[in-house]
Amino acid sequence: MSSIKNGRRPTARDVARVAGVSQPAVSRAFTEGASIAVETRDKVLRAAKELGYRPNLIARSLTTSRSRLVGVAMSYLENPFYPAMLERIAAILADAGYKVLLFTSPPGAPCEPLLEDVLRNRVDALILASASITSRFAEECSRAGVPVVLVNRRTPGHRTSTVTGMNEDGAVVIAERIARAGHRRPAFMAGLENASTSQERERGFLRGLVAAGLPEPLRVVGHFDFERARSAMRALLALPKPPDAVFCANDYMALAALQTLHEESALRPGRDISIIGFDDIPAAAWPSFALSTFSQPYALMAERVVARVLDQLRHPGRPAVEDVVPGSFLQRRSSRPVRA
Repeated sequence: MSSIKNGRRPTARDVARVAGVSQPAVSRAFTEGASIAVETRDKVLRAAKELGYRPNLIARSLTTSRSRLVGVAMSYLENPFYPAMLERIAAILADAGYKVLLFTSPPGAPCEPLLEDVLRNRVDALILASASITSRFAEECSRAGVPVVLVNRRTPGHRTSTVTGMNEDGAVVIAERIARAGHRRPAFMAGLENASTSQERERGFLRGLVAAGLPEPLRVVGHFDFERARSAMRALLALPKPPDAVFCANDYMALAALQTLHEESALRPGRDISIIGFDDIPAAAWPSFALSTFSQPYALMAERVVARVLDQLRHPGRPAVEDVVPGSFLQRRSSRPVRA
């Protein structure tokens, strides 16, 4: 068995010597899509395993101009929807030979401060989840050859590919079901005021209520935050005439509303009042919550996101795509069923 003296790390030259091939052949063996005979690749891989050799990804990125890193920027990691999606995105990218580099920022913060980090870390592409993109950010990324895909956000006026759920149409369905369940005093709990997801869901909810002949809903803001959503729910319950149905702009706030009801009110979810969310996070199906919601399948969204990223990496300059992932209403105990 060959060995490396003095405990130094094996190099591509060592692998070439043991395998009996040239050093460029070693490089081609570890480069996806490179032209190399199967027998030669097998020799190189056997020698690399014997020596404990690992290719230097940083050095290779300088040569190929590809880091095999995809940046993912997220703001709401306390919301279970986003960690679940991140895990799935990372798994699909790993199958394609890429690794994920996570960037975090405060909820509602502009994406500009991330720009230097993104470009400094030489990511091949960037996935922006729950964040809006500005003109400067888009231009700088385009100039650096870094494609950007937005997840669960839409930014009008920018040619950026997006993957979203059925935000507006799903909210119309929720309004229709509230009306058909016999409710007459609806309320809407918004997320962040500048978030396109909250805006679209509110717009669809209003449209559906008008079509069903129901009044404009009471409105509170939960800021996509658990404790602030609890405070917003308390404000609704303190009204002389509390609502009999509350649509929350995401499940995370809806769970906060349900917890507030259980702990601080005699109203019974699904009978005296309906609480409905949007996303269908895993906790929504737990028996203690049994939250009615409109699903936003994070696994399918993750697949679409990675498909958009890989397509843009393989075909730079392709037009931006707006991808809407289908979902459906899930009736559980937190809301009244519709009347026949």
